[in-house]
Amino acid sequence: MSAEYELFEPPNDAISAVVFHPSKPEVLMVSSWDKSVALYDTVKNHQTSKYYHQAAVLDCCFGEGMEAYSGGLDKTVKMHDFASGKDTVLGSHDDAVRAMAYSTANNFLVTGSWDKTIGTWDHRAGGSEGNHNLGKYHQPEKIFSLDVCDQKLVVAMAGRHVFIYDLRNMKETLQRRESSLKYQTRMVRCMRDGLGYASSSIEGRVAVEFFDPSAESQAKKYAFKCHRMTIDGTETIYPVNALAYHPIHGTFASGGSDGGVTLWDGFNKKRLRQYPRYPTSVSSLSWSCDGKTLAVASSYTYDEGEKDHAPDQIFLRSISDQEARPKTLPPSSASSAAVPRVI
Repeated sequence: MSAEYELFEPPNDAISAVVFHPSKPEVLMVSSWDKSVALYDTVKNHQTSKYYHQAAVLDCCFGEGMEAYSGGLDKTVKMHDFASGKDTVLGSHDDAVRAMAYSTANNFLVTGSWDKTIGTWDHRAGGSEGNHNLGKYHQPEKIFSLDVCDQKLVVAMAGRHVFIYDLRNMKETLQRRESSLKYQTRMVRCMRDGLGYASSSIEGRVAVEFFDPSAESQAKKYAFKCHRMTIDGTETIYPVNALAYHPIHGTFASGGSDGGVTLWDGFNKKRLRQYPRYPTSVSSLSWSCDGKTLAVASSYTYDEGEKDHAPDQIFLRSISDQEARPKTLPPSSASSAAVPRVI
């Protein structure tokens, strides 16, 4: 059985992101609409540090060491060193900073904004505060989500646009695609083997696509329904807000506004686990680097407007190796990326 406990001292408003440290399995970062970014020791179950923006924080990620990056409605891109407590404003966008990811291959930050631009940033570049921008690249629509794997950047936008870039040459788009999902994209996450990406939509579906443009690879892409409930004989469809690939096994978790978290075995096209529902929407998910803990943000996402809802909480679920691995191992990494059909 999985053990689960609640994190003490959660944020005071909606939780926008939970992010485990890439090499410290006990360190978790949380961003919130309460303008804060907080650091937690999940083993000792207490908050160790916190810093603030001038407005709601929409996303955060780790860089090198204990460096953290964050952005949100105040339009600024901020770096905070949790080791020293120092804040550095890298620069700003012209609208909210919606999504970000750190490229370990290039040692720089990538941000996506509602101002329809992608920004790249390096705190070592530029000689003055707020002047650490490496470049800004215009997109056709607002950015909703992005992720990096090795040298590839995947950007999901309004209008169902999905653009793929080579981070070494951001002036040219590697591929321009239309999402396989018919409705607005909520999240995009790259596969751990670097062969493709998963995306989720507001209409209870997840799709997986592959970078290789060959007909053979493109024939492998899938989409499937999830996070749906039948209430009084009527199917209710919920947004899929969160996706997180297991760091070792390549299985992945999805979280929705139905309060559900499901673990999927893509290769065998099976649902591995469907966990008991959380008190309200699941807004974010993150695996610890050792794959033993899944952080779940239970936080109302206002899909149904203002209403009474459960408090904002973060749950930490211990997941065994047996629970998270595929039922049978794929013959190759390519086939391991396949996802379930309608289940």
